[in-house]
Amino acid sequence: MKNYKIKILIILGLVFSFACEDYLDVAPDAVIDEEVVFSTFKNSQGFVEEMYALVVSYEQQAHTFQDFLLGDDGFVDRPTKASGDIDAGRFNSVISDNFVYLNNHRNANYGSTGANSANVENTNAFNRQRPGVYDGSLRGIRKANIVIRNVEELDLMVNATQAEKDVILGQAYFFRAFFHNEIMKFWGRYPYIDKVLIDDFRIPRPETYREVALQANEDYKRAIELLPVDWDNEPYGQLTRGENKGRLTKGTAYAFQGKNLLLAASPLMKGNNVSVNTYDYDNELCDMAVDAFAGVLKLADQGRYRLATWENYDEVFWKSPAPGAWPGGTEFMFAATGGSNVQAQRFMASGVNRAIHTNSGGFEVISPTHNFIHNNFGMANGLSIEDDLSGNYGPTLYDPTKPFENRDPRFYKWHIIDGQIIDAGAGDPNHVAAQLWFESSANKGFHRSTGAENIKIVNNTGYMWTKFFPKVDGKYHTRWNPIINQYVGVRMHMRLSDVYLMYAEALHASKGATTAPSSYSLTAEGAINLFRDRAGIPNVHPNIVGDNNKFMDELRRERTVELSYEAHRWVDIRRWGVAHLDKYRRKLALDFPQDRSSFTETLLVDRICEFPKHYWLPFPVEQTQIYEGFPQNPGW
Repeated sequence: MKNYKIKILIILGLVFSFACEDYLDVAPDAVIDEEVVFSTFKNSQGFVEEMYALVVSYEQQAHTFQDFLLGDDGFVDRPTKASGDIDAGRFNSVISDNFVYLNNHRNANYGSTGANSANVENTNAFNRQRPGVYDGSLRGIRKANIVIRNVEELDLMVNATQAEKDVILGQAYFFRAFFHNEIMKFWGRYPYIDKVLIDDFRIPRPETYREVALQANEDYKRAIELLPVDWDNEPYGQLTRGENKGRLTKGTAYAFQGKNLLLAASPLMKGNNVSVNTYDYDNELCDMAVDAFAGVLKLADQGRYRLATWENYDEVFWKSPAPGAWPGGTEFMFAATGGSNVQAQRFMASGVNRAIHTNSGGFEVISPTHNFIHNNFGMANGLSIEDDLSGNYGPTLYDPTKPFENRDPRFYKWHIIDGQIIDAGAGDPNHVAAQLWFESSANKGFHRSTGAENIKIVNNTGYMWTKFFPKVDGKYHTRWNPIINQYVGVRMHMRLSDVYLMYAEALHASKGATTAPSSYSLTAEGAINLFRDRAGIPNVHPNIVGDNNKFMDELRRERTVELSYEAHRWVDIRRWGVAHLDKYRRKLALDFPQDRSSFTETLLVDRICEFPKHYWLPFPVEQTQIYEGFPQNPGW
């Protein structure tokens, strides 16, 4: 019988806490047999807790000032950042970068503790010093297989009820699939590891993404059978009653089952790196995905989840409804645990210049690109700017000489634009309104060049984004109005809006915009209009609904707006097979003088993206040389 060193992991910070000490009743550094670890529910759950800790927080697991928007949506004025490496096509630099959430952070020599190895036992509160996606996922897969072997195959949980065994196994099956998916989103098809690997082994790389996804699907199905709808309603959940919101449930498993299938059905994965047609999906997998998402929507109909209203939408991102309550509101389904209050606040403020929210200088800010905003955040009539200007769908609203007027309400809700009041009570008139025009010489206020207090590159693109940035009674958090400590922001791996949007995409790809599936009564058109209704804009124009490709474009635009700045974009533009097109390569700024007498689109960077080379990260060279049968990704 092999021994395993089991350590208690205390999740630190304000984002989530899982009180693992309530579960594993052993000394922190004790070496104990598997028979002891898995003999009771409490001990077994203590082991499972470490898999939660291996779920990567994209928004907090990068460097101090975050760099987690890796698509066409954000621009960081430092090319040595991971997003800069991706823009330049330097993907080998990305996989060796210790300051991006994809990797292992081996040499993070920051903080009072000095160098910290990236491991789940690390007591440093900063997520950036815990394992990244690749290393953490492999560890998570191994832990899941250890659980399945000892609980299901060897039946070591002798002092537990059947319900307790079921929930332990349900979490293990979910995590085995989930961690495979985390690797697959960025590296593509990957061997499905369904046993504890010991000594020498050879697992050939699968030929297609689809076959791996179908193996993951079986694990998600098993998880759905075994997981509860709500931990608080189960006897084993009473130990942590009221603290179970972040734990895996039946609804979470349905949602990720559907996502796994939709990604596998997407044009990039269907084309298998040979060709790509952005409107060509695997219909069989889409139908399976729809049925999985329907499982979540039925639970929503029963009151388990609910779309946030426009009035309480901030609760999803940062505004907790009561002291100590979790962000996510009624839409919460799954997020990474851990982190620290400081790191969470840095994430929340990552789209706003430091000169506004702190006294420190610097230029590490994620500025939303003009192309991303212009192509996706449309007009108050519900049309994209392109469709509005075409005149094919009614009177035109967009005026190129007044680009900030008559826009979709979500444009104003999640951005600071030039002239917008930041803090009406700041006292100093230079601090009242956002001043985001381009100037070539020093000026007071918050400009896009050297300005007040010697702040360099205050804004790169003409906009700032504020989706997770507190604003109360018309005043944002600023250094004159320090309210951010009262709130906790979190980027979720899964929330209910995402489920509706993926449901609509999979359903439309398979059956069109106006046909409901047998598993649920909602059409793709109806699903998208839920978000239009929430934002207060008209439903999708009938002529767009009647054009399959046009409606898919509109559906994707709706997804982009609703999930903006939530780190889905780079995965989406790759799986849709569009990342190499000019529209998605070119990052733009909007330049204008103080009087707004003219507006000019300026090219910041023309991203290097070739199909299929830059659609997948390369594996570390040593990974492809362990044994034959594990080829490198194309182009590397």
